[in-house]
Amino acid sequence: QVQLVESGGGLVQAGGSRRVSCAASGRTFSPSRMGWYRQAPGKEREFVAAIWWSGGSTSSADSVKGRFTISRDNAKNTVYLQMNNLTPEDTAVYYCNGTIGALPYWGQGTQVTVSS
Repeated sequence: QVQLVESGGGLVQAGGSRRVSCAASGRTFSPSRMGWYRQAPGKEREFVAAIWWSGGSTSSADSVKGRFTISRDNAKNTVYLQMNNLTPEDTAVYYCNGTIGALPYWGQGTQVTVSS
């Protein structure tokens, strides 16, 4: 069983930066893809960014392009989301997602709150 544990959430002022992390533990970790999603109050969960584990190629939502960067550390089985120039609209619970053996895994989420 794979477990994904997010960390790094918190309160940040508008225009500031924050990095959230997702550490994987459990059986041999060999995902095809890792991603970040977010869910704001009263809204559906939405895609933020993804990275393909072997090649390192990435994709991101238009709303965060140029501000958010996803990266990985294969040795640490960890994926990061660097968030810059945050706005109150980025306030949400940020969830880590992994596709491992065609199965989806989710973390418990970490709250990011951006104050104006």
